[in-house]
Amino acid sequence: MPSPISGFSKKNKAEKIDWLASQYLEQDPEAIAVLKNYWHQDETLQQLHDDFTENTLSNYFLPLGIAPNFLINQKLYALPMVTEESSVIAAASNAAKFWLNKGGFEASVISTVKNGQVHLNYFGKATEMTTFFNKIKPLLIESIADTQRNMKKRGGGLIDIELIDSITTLEGFYQLHCTFETGDAMGANFINTCLETFANTLEKEAAAHSLFIENDQYPEVVMSILSNYVPECTVRASVSCKVADLAQDDISGEEFATKFVRAIAIAKTEPRRAVTHNKGAMNGVDAVVVATGNDFRAVEAGVHAYAARNGKYTSLTDAKIEGDTFHFWIELPLAIGTVGGLTRLHPMVKVAFKILQKPNAKELMKIIAVSGLAQNFAAIRSLTTTGIQKGHMKMHLMNILNQLEATVKEKEQTVAHFTKHAVSHSAVVNFVNQLRN
Repeated sequence: MPSPISGFSKKNKAEKIDWLASQYLEQDPEAIAVLKNYWHQDETLQQLHDDFTENTLSNYFLPLGIAPNFLINQKLYALPMVTEESSVIAAASNAAKFWLNKGGFEASVISTVKNGQVHLNYFGKATEMTTFFNKIKPLLIESIADTQRNMKKRGGGLIDIELIDSITTLEGFYQLHCTFETGDAMGANFINTCLETFANTLEKEAAAHSLFIENDQYPEVVMSILSNYVPECTVRASVSCKVADLAQDDISGEEFATKFVRAIAIAKTEPRRAVTHNKGAMNGVDAVVVATGNDFRAVEAGVHAYAARNGKYTSLTDAKIEGDTFHFWIELPLAIGTVGGLTRLHPMVKVAFKILQKPNAKELMKIIAVSGLAQNFAAIRSLTTTGIQKGHMKMHLMNILNQLEATVKEKEQTVAHFTKHAVSHSAVVNFVNQLRN
């Protein structure tokens, strides 16, 4: 039976692993060796990684791959992508190659406004809260003068503060809705610092406000926090070509385009399909977000909220046939940064930015949106032609072989066999067993 522990964070990595081994790993030497084998040999580099989080035991590796041939706004890119899903980079690369000689991808940033809220309780009259806010708004702005001085020098800073009366949805609930421009920074720490300063200033001023004193009822700050829902921080990516240019294998361009547009219409209509449809797009988005040291969890949360912004969860992508031209596009909310956080700390992230030719935040937004569009195109292309499993399972083949601890020769023979046969887990197991027998 494991025992509680105090002071765990003060132990070094070896001591933490020793404790974990005694309490949860049954002193398994193989498990202990795995944890220690993933330490960096370079102690300075390991210390850097240790400092990224709390209670570090080891490092968890994911593959960093490259999807080449992305023509974005007439500039050629190779996209660094971090993902463990075997078919993602292959699919992205195929989509990039498909569109390379058709004009490539177009991308544009629509807006870069981010936001956060100070959430308040006030159970008095709404007019009292409005009067108070109008009086102190200049003081709120002045209170963050020092905080936003450097941000303003870089062209960012507070845009506006407004009081939102939400008492019809929750009794006594008000918000200070604050909008910001943060330039090349994702801006979470900056925004949260501003919001907490607003909260402190508001409570200080409220304590001295005559109307609140008279009624002995004051606004109460519940919490101050940025929002990861950023529908005013959006980017658009698109592709288009003549319908006839979509012809491939035994499928005419018209047939392909018609089935493709119909597949998008289904994802626009049916939430169960839309979730999987959007997951495909996010395979591309997340892989570049992670590679560039950005917060994929924040991006995921914001994107899926955006997909449901009209009251029903729906597709992030759209497609249409207009005359003799096929159009396919995506719009995404993306609050990302190219400075701050891990972007200047993680050695692999630095390399990723160099591969991307050192983009600023707006350029990176475009690249990420294109990656999502390409991934979605590849998925719908497979689904409406050969089926998703043919390509996916061939990419998954090596994972199965590694699970079976296949030798180099067994891998070569198996890969050769399944170039002409359908891949399934049982089929691979049976074939490898035949080789071994």
